[in-house]
Amino acid sequence: MKKFPTLLIRRAKSPRNKGAIAASAGMRTTPAVPHAWNVTPGEAIMIQKTLRDSIDTRPLDRTVAGGTKGIRYIAGADISCNRFSPIAYAGIVVLSYPDMQVVDSACVKDDMPFPYIPGLLSFREIPALLNAWKKLKIVPDVIMVDGHGIAHPRRLGIAAHFGLMIGKPTLGCAKNMLYGAYDEPLPEAGSFSYIRDMKAEKRSGRQSEKFGEEPAGEVIGTALRTKRAVKPVFVSPGNLMSVDDALRIAVETTRLHRLPEPTRQAHLLVNEFRLGRID
Repeated sequence: MKKFPTLLIRRAKSPRNKGAIAASAGMRTTPAVPHAWNVTPGEAIMIQKTLRDSIDTRPLDRTVAGGTKGIRYIAGADISCNRFSPIAYAGIVVLSYPDMQVVDSACVKDDMPFPYIPGLLSFREIPALLNAWKKLKIVPDVIMVDGHGIAHPRRLGIAAHFGLMIGKPTLGCAKNMLYGAYDEPLPEAGSFSYIRDMKAEKRSGRQSEKFGEEPAGEVIGTALRTKRAVKPVFVSPGNLMSVDDALRIAVETTRLHRLPEPTRQAHLLVNEFRLGRID
């Protein structure tokens, strides 16, 4: 099993996040009120702006006893489709934690009437994921979604949106950057840097940094190097966990490959399902 330097976790101190999404006074563990999915792009943006206020990025130990140590099962969720196809192949794989053994899975083939629009992919893909979610026999404690969480222009990437819909802690692990700025991590496996929303600082009126201050920008995720000299993955909390929780989970579930096991296994599952090799 690939070991990451303990330095990685020690470095992951809670960053200054002055503009963080406000958490509700109580612990949010119930699903959000369902909304319509058959909407226009403009309506979808308005829904995102409304739902973002419900996102809770406080530490995981507020929703899972013991934090990451209390996780028994983690799921990976992914979608396979052609960019402009109306058909989705959705899959969720449940693994034991932390040994990463597959214990359950579910797949569905579903329609995707919403068009492909970057920043609004959750409206295209979540309905199919919700149908796969209903088929699971083992309910996971945490779900890692192939995509972004709050590292999104409106703080509601697919992982954040899905977390609200099911009322479970979620994180996003994306192959490509969508939003924000980061310094390139060191080449060694286990290196990371924080993804920051520099526009949030401009909106708050912050003009410059003082000596000894952390870099400007609201922290919305991390760029994590999982293999030496390989492109990082982009990790951010979805709902009911912090930036550092999401980082820790991504580290603890990575083995020999660039992608952490939950989303890697989900990716393999949906591609096998799409090719007709599994029912």
